[in-house]
Amino acid sequence: MSPIKTIRIKIILTFISIILCNFIFGQNENEQNKITPLSIGEKINFQSKILNENRILNVYLPNGYATDSIKEFPVIYVLDGSIDEDFIHISGIVQFGSFSWINMIPESIVVGISNVDRKRDFTFPTNNKKDKEDFPTTGKSERFINFIEKELQPYIDTNYKTDSLKTLIGQSLGGLLATEILFKNPNLFDNYIIASPSLWWDDESLLKYTPRPYSSKKSIYIAVGKEGQIMERTAKALYHKLNLLKKENTNIYFEFFEKQNHGDALHLAVYSAFEKIFMEEKN
Repeated sequence: MSPIKTIRIKIILTFISIILCNFIFGQNENEQNKITPLSIGEKINFQSKILNENRILNVYLPNGYATDSIKEFPVIYVLDGSIDEDFIHISGIVQFGSFSWINMIPESIVVGISNVDRKRDFTFPTNNKKDKEDFPTTGKSERFINFIEKELQPYIDTNYKTDSLKTLIGQSLGGLLATEILFKNPNLFDNYIIASPSLWWDDESLLKYTPRPYSSKKSIYIAVGKEGQIMERTAKALYHKLNLLKKENTNIYFEFFEKQNHGDALHLAVYSAFEKIFMEEKN
């Protein structure tokens, strides 16, 4: 082979090598900078016959969850469970609290119930004229409670590896609903976390209601921030009412967050509730 041909071949091979290197480097660079969706759970489009509408369920699954495992997990249900409401930050507390080096709560499934009309779903009928004016769609909490009992919980228990321990978290009108469930259908949940409950509803009539008896073990946590005289008084009244009716199989906790208000008490309240409820169970 002539020297000129050899030089030409070397030049061609060098050129091909440069192209291949650039191609491979470009692929690696594209792979490194590749953007993919970040997921912390599952989104379910659930068609409810009771509510006669589609509801979005957001589900967080713990790190130890596996469909081929026999391990089962407690379930934490979050009212106001939309992505842009409480689902993400409550799931974050659950994940953090269940880390082995924290060991505050057991690994748990979180189910966030996305809202369609919380003023409708979280309130029972009212006789207060201003309530009716401010909340024209009001008064359908009984139907929503039926949805939780007869559709939501059975669906979650059928499709996920759940154990029998169920916790409910409700804040504001969600706290009103959580209190109503505790009073009228207490066996739906084992633990109740009630933050800043709107017990002023219907001239505070729920505080006059005699709760139905239950036999199962319960932990009830009530919290309120610096939220004004009515909110603070009614939350404390709920605690005192439950404390008077307290059974041996019931733990009741109350906290007043002086530095928090109606908008930011929930996060600290849930963390504190987890500490008290689940650490108490360990002890």
